Amino acid sequence: MHEMALAEGILDIVLSYADKNEAKKVTEISVLVGEMTGVVDESLEFCFTSIAKDTKAEGAKLILKRIPLVARCLECGKETKIERYNFTCPHCGSLRMETISGRELRVESLEAD
Repeated sequence: MHEMALAEGILDIVLSYADKNEAKKVTEISVLVGEMTGVVDESLEFCFTSIAKDTKAEGAKLILKRIPLVARCLECGKETKIERYNFTCPHCGSLRMETISGRELRVESLEAD
């Protein structure tokens, strides 16, 4: 389960930011999660809740924003949402596709007191 390692990384970022800004409590964390990361939302939330106990982030609301997998065709230039990892351009049939979103996994913002 890679969600535990991801939760630890998120918590490290959040606590570092909170300490740097002398925050007493983190109340909300927004995380961008690309479709291609394979993250299971419930697992990440469970792991984060577990490791955040007794920290400034305990009880913080974790908001996971899903980013769809989108690619641009290198032949015709059109962008399309990728379904079932089928990287074939639906407009021209080319297999030359460049991923432009869907691999993100980063803390977008957080709120703290």
